[in-house]
Amino acid sequence: MPLLRRRAAVTALALLLAVPGCGAPHPSGQAAQGSAAPTPTPTPTGPRAFTLLATGDVLPHTEIIQQAKEDAGGSGYDFGPMLAGVKPVIGAADLAICHMETVYGADGGPYTGYPTFKSPPQVAKALKEAGYASCDTASNHTLDDGPAGIRRTLDAMDAVGLAHTGSARTAEEAGRPALLRAGGATVAQLAYTYGTNGIALPKAEPWAVNLIDRDRILADARAARAGGADLVVVSIHWGTEWQDAPNEQQLILAKELSAAGQGPGRPDIDLILGTHAHIPQAYEKIGDTWTVYGLGDQLAGHMFTYDNAEDPRGNWSSMARFTVSPPAAPGQRWTVSRAEFVPQITDLGPPYRVLDLREAVRRDPGRADWARALEHIRTVVLSRGAASAGLAMAPSP
Repeated sequence: MPLLRRRAAVTALALLLAVPGCGAPHPSGQAAQGSAAPTPTPTPTGPRAFTLLATGDVLPHTEIIQQAKEDAGGSGYDFGPMLAGVKPVIGAADLAICHMETVYGADGGPYTGYPTFKSPPQVAKALKEAGYASCDTASNHTLDDGPAGIRRTLDAMDAVGLAHTGSARTAEEAGRPALLRAGGATVAQLAYTYGTNGIALPKAEPWAVNLIDRDRILADARAARAGGADLVVVSIHWGTEWQDAPNEQQLILAKELSAAGQGPGRPDIDLILGTHAHIPQAYEKIGDTWTVYGLGDQLAGHMFTYDNAEDPRGNWSSMARFTVSPPAAPGQRWTVSRAEFVPQITDLGPPYRVLDLREAVRRDPGRADWARALEHIRTVVLSRGAASAGLAMAPSP
């Protein structure tokens, strides 16, 4: 696909997430007779380290939609079983964000796969129940069903309490940053795409989806920082499909975005999370900013290259997990203190299931194809020297 670069206003939805504490009382509602009441566990006060997990393209092809219908018993659609294998990893993160590549169709359908996608809105429920707090929605498929598709997608996410950024229903919504909370920090998420498969932005709604523009991204990041964001995350749909190595646009833009800031330890952008290439790509720390050039497809059907050859790499991906620590002293910034990746695979079964590849290989060491996938992901992820900056594959739980 040709790379398109256009200027566009930032799109995001403001959202502050709070997680209430909970406790289990004695069945009688009182302390057991003859014993002291249990001492409540102290609630952490003040800023604390937290984990941020990011995953790749959710791309429901026709066979994935059919699998969801079968998992729902033939009535409706249930995407939960497909994500059950990675739900423990997602749910263990303090803040998890995903990439929703497609737009949703109306209740009852029709739903379509490649090349013009309309996915069942039940995808949003499954993502929320898996543990995601937010999904970016800027991709080359965002305009597959015009503004109506965007509205249905964001409405469905709102209905289940899933935050979103990258596309918008109104100019007012497009002008607000997306804000999330974790560990006492405010995390701002922004999202952009290289283009929309040649579909023009709606004349009446030029703000419908954010397109990549370096100056616009930096302006949005600085505005988010000025508005109180402790961490600025940019989700970006870019790169060359089926190419292991980042392309020139990725390398140049990542360098320019990472270089911007107020000096050492004070970047404008803390994390860059890439999608679109359909296959895993490298991680790299540039200055103080971690960049994931391509996370790969988290959920997809059979994937074919441009010469119509099925390529298993289209079902391989990594989950990026960053531990973010609070400032060591007043006036300093939150920083990424640990960088990890978790390899995952969409097992084409049947049934179709997303698996934690570490656990899959451990449970079934005889699967040479899974072992090859894990080694390929590890090799590509570390191919730009990220290990020397501290990146490692997360240990199995």
